[in-house]
Amino acid sequence: MHDQQEKWRMEEFVTACPRNCYSTCTFKVQVENNRIIRILPYSGNLATPEGPCIKGLSYIERTNSSERIIHPLIRMSSGEFKEISTKEAFDIISDKLGSIKEKWGSHSILWYKGSGMSGLTNEIGSAFWKAFGGTTVTYGNLCWSAGLEAVRLTLGSVKHNVPWDLVNAKTIVIWGKNPAETNIQEIAFIAAAKEKGSTIIVIDPLRTPTADKADILFSPKPGTDGALALAIARVLIDYNLVDYEFVAKYVKGFEEFKLSVNITLSEAELITGIPEENIIDLAHIIGSNGPVTILPGYGLQRHLNGGQTIRSILLLSVLTGNIGKSGSGFNYANLQSYIFDDIKEPESYYPDPENDNPFRRTISMAKLGADMLNTRDPELKAAWIERGNPVLQSPDTNIIKRAFSDLTFIVAVEQFMTDTASLADIILPAKDMFEQSDIIGSYWSPYIQFKPGVIHPPGDVMPESEIYFHLAKRMNLNISKELIPEPGNDNIEKWLEDRSRGFSEITIDQLKTAPLIATGLQEIAWEDMCFETPSGKIEIYSSEAMKKWGVSPLPDYSGIIHSPEEEKFPLEFITPNTGSRIHSQFGNLKIIKETNTEPVIRISPLDANKRCISTGQKIRVFNLNGELISKVKVSNRVPSGLVVFPNGIWFNEGGGVNKLISGMETDIGFGAAYHDNRVEIERVD
Repeated sequence: MHDQQEKWRMEEFVTACPRNCYSTCTFKVQVENNRIIRILPYSGNLATPEGPCIKGLSYIERTNSSERIIHPLIRMSSGEFKEISTKEAFDIISDKLGSIKEKWGSHSILWYKGSGMSGLTNEIGSAFWKAFGGTTVTYGNLCWSAGLEAVRLTLGSVKHNVPWDLVNAKTIVIWGKNPAETNIQEIAFIAAAKEKGSTIIVIDPLRTPTADKADILFSPKPGTDGALALAIARVLIDYNLVDYEFVAKYVKGFEEFKLSVNITLSEAELITGIPEENIIDLAHIIGSNGPVTILPGYGLQRHLNGGQTIRSILLLSVLTGNIGKSGSGFNYANLQSYIFDDIKEPESYYPDPENDNPFRRTISMAKLGADMLNTRDPELKAAWIERGNPVLQSPDTNIIKRAFSDLTFIVAVEQFMTDTASLADIILPAKDMFEQSDIIGSYWSPYIQFKPGVIHPPGDVMPESEIYFHLAKRMNLNISKELIPEPGNDNIEKWLEDRSRGFSEITIDQLKTAPLIATGLQEIAWEDMCFETPSGKIEIYSSEAMKKWGVSPLPDYSGIIHSPEEEKFPLEFITPNTGSRIHSQFGNLKIIKETNTEPVIRISPLDANKRCISTGQKIRVFNLNGELISKVKVSNRVPSGLVVFPNGIWFNEGGGVNKLISGMETDIGFGAAYHDNRVEIERVD
């Protein structure tokens, strides 16, 4: 952070985007007069040399936005908010938290933390709440945990080849992923591979921008990808396309799987909608045109059968020997840069009563609203929310609203007036990414990066670490500065230096010069063929899957069974991500609104004609959970039977997809099954 007398001088820094996104782009930021004025590419990161996407470029507006909350706010009896001083806010919060704890115990307070900004400093909140006596917290994950667990059960750890190795693949299968919008840095490597002659296959129910770049497109029905993968595996076995030498040496459970996989091609066609001959063709490409890299998306595992779906697709890489080699692999997530984690995802998401103490970890992220309402001994009386927007982004919005309305006190730490912040009693202004130093990793590239504090926060904004420091002092909590540093960016950098010491040869001084490759990196994941599974081999047959989750030890497929009431709603509802938002972030910015069309519900021409619906009209989407009304676009990119509306659209934009989505957990990993909901639509005249 600069001295005030130097604030007029233009300076340039290297930083990194801390959002919940694959790329974790490195970029250069220029600062003048304590304002972000320019964002430029940084070529030193091999994974992101072209610079950030539209969201990253929009940081100039996001940081300087006039709509940003920069002073504490209190809700009045009228429902309106008014500004108060930081001292007033802290006095109210410390008094309320103290009295609630005294009357009902510390577990009557829910501490909800999302993934809106990553970094080591996020750990500091735990020290405060631990000293407070613990709280109730959540388990599971909304984003990707079923798939993480599927990879961990099979391969022992979660990693993949470095992104730039993708150019060495002869076949790339993009399965349920849309990197043209959600991982644009990866598209550059896909394009380079295609120029070298790689075959690009996309498997997706929708005709996405990524599908436009494919050589071949297959569009299975949503939620049936596991059946398609098992049918491909059956063809690989029947046509002798299995790498038997690899399987014999490195794989446990092949013979059991071979006996268990009894799906026929005709059954697979009926389930998935993919013709038998196309399944055979796809299997032959995967089995004979290696090396093959499969790029699975996270939407695949946001189904009730999501974990077994990922295990089934990963199986194809295993059977064909496409593990541990250049140009091959199953690129779900790469956690090799998470060197500071004592427990890595997904295991860090799971309840552990012995080690969770003094926290009570009993609220499922996937079933947040229902679990909040059902919590007893003590019941919930208050909530502290940071880095998240659960009212909009968690399943069962209407139930979550009811659960929040039952609380006596809510604090939200937030930059903008989100749908969750609007329900709070006190809103504390949250820091922007440029206002405090931190260290971040990536779940796609192998880099560890230093994110410097380069400007002073505006108004009364405080980094969360400083909020916790001041509250701890007010509440007479005995916490050392090693756990919660004193205010000031120099102190946070000292904390980061101490926190990162001893984990690797990397120092904070080195990170300040450039992003660094994680120590111990395997550029080609599992090139040593060492797997951290119980058997030391790749486990097609996983006893742990059966013991821990109650699923088959082998990859299998179970169709989604809807109740008779749900069956009255004929259309499947899916809620993908878009290139202009990271879930509910960025969509409120002017630059995003100016460069992207108004959010619309997309339906097929067949479903539109049946209901006399035309593009531009408003339609009602509804089921037993609730309804939403927004404009519609009739599109040939959507197959019949589907209704598509992106997640992250705010209520005031006509969004709120989770009003229609039930809170359900995935088969493994405590994930959220967002995509197993049925709806009906009708025109709103």
